[in-house]
Amino acid sequence: MRVVGDGPTYVSFDVDGLDPVYAPGTAVPEPGGLSMRDAQVILRSLTGLNIIGGDVVEVSPPLDPTGLTAVHAANLMFEILCLVAAAPSR
Repeated sequence: MRVVGDGPTYVSFDVDGLDPVYAPGTAVPEPGGLSMRDAQVILRSLTGLNIIGGDVVEVSPPLDPTGLTAVHAANLMFEILCLVAAAPSR
């Protein structure tokens, strides 16, 4: 909170940061990356900030034949939308 204070904040989550076991469908898989649990905890720790929007980037459907990356990206976007809904300015 020291950095963003109570100002409007936009969250962008890059799925490249997730371990390939959770996000194989991305252009640059990152071995040893975050687990989905880690990502959820990080996003949930932003509760209380004035989150005004967000996005999830780097999902590549041609590289995601099982759809696992898309499912996890949708979950991360849901977490961001929950932050927007809970923002103090709402």
